[in-house]
Amino acid sequence: MHNKPNYKSIFVDCHVFDGTFQGTTTYLKGLYTEMVKNTNVQFYLAAQNATHLATIFGTAQNIHYLQYKAHNKFYRLLVDIPKMIKQHNIQYAHFQYVVPPFKYCKYITTLHDVLFMEYPQYFPLGYRIKNKLLFRFSAKRADFVLTVSDYSKQQIQKHFGISNAIVTLNAVDPIFFEEYNKDEAAVLARAKFSISNYWIYVSRWEPRKNHHRLLEVFIKGEYYSHSNLVFVGDEAITNTDFNMLYASLPLHIKQKVVLLNKINFQDLLLLVRGALLSIYPSVAEGFGIPPLEAAAANIPVACSRATAMSDFDFFGDTLFNPLDVNDMHQKIETALKGTSNTVTIKAQIKAKYNWATSAQNVYNALQ
Repeated sequence: MHNKPNYKSIFVDCHVFDGTFQGTTTYLKGLYTEMVKNTNVQFYLAAQNATHLATIFGTAQNIHYLQYKAHNKFYRLLVDIPKMIKQHNIQYAHFQYVVPPFKYCKYITTLHDVLFMEYPQYFPLGYRIKNKLLFRFSAKRADFVLTVSDYSKQQIQKHFGISNAIVTLNAVDPIFFEEYNKDEAAVLARAKFSISNYWIYVSRWEPRKNHHRLLEVFIKGEYYSHSNLVFVGDEAITNTDFNMLYASLPLHIKQKVVLLNKINFQDLLLLVRGALLSIYPSVAEGFGIPPLEAAAANIPVACSRATAMSDFDFFGDTLFNPLDVNDMHQKIETALKGTSNTVTIKAQIKAKYNWATSAQNVYNALQ
């Protein structure tokens, strides 16, 4: 990866680090923590809070932090970024989803998914119309389109008529692979969140995330008699089916369903480590990192096999059809028995999903 390149500078739009923790921040952090190791390239990382950015990527002679003047995305795309590209003689500029309307150097865009085109029933009309136009424009405008799974690559190429999408798989943060004391994690989680003997589902709230069917399985299987169900994630699109089911529950069951949001990374790590079981019942994903993180931490996993998650074949007999509550129930039972070889699964995840490989894919494309 350290071969001398025929380009010298890459600008990275890091405005996502000015907001709340999300998948795009994880992606950029992982990818560029690896890429900046190439000292032959100068990296220009831009955000409104450049000081915060420096705490993430550190200091080095080839890393430069630039500060946006305003939080407004239109000002950023039309004024701030063009000025920075010209001032620093940038050769490549990397964006998430949307590139500027005018081109000042070679553009790279990462389209994590186009699920709103494959599963329109799960997304508001305005969202679909706006993003179809913006994503198509960006895909056509960019010199390179990156995405995070073979599934997303196929969908992007199909919908936008391009053939230059490059897969840069998401990777699991190395901290999830670290050894830890399971009993101690469970005690700390109980002390901090007043929960024990719990299942965990980590995902923001949207109808496609399928929270309601998981809750249905939890109720019908009477798991509430000895376990808690913990949902970790912020709301993006209201899931009316879940809200109606949850509101109908008697108090003794409702008390066993724990809803957590605005959880920082360290608390998330603790919650994953302290769990009995991780479930990921999503109907549609461009990737799906939480089940891999849980498996890396030696937590039994039951996971949807739909869309990009069909690649997770190492989960074997704990993969299920997310639209079939009976299948979900059976696979949860299988996962709870703990018969899966978690050591082998963990090794396969570590080998396949790592940022070094994804960074190399980017460098190969740019060369």
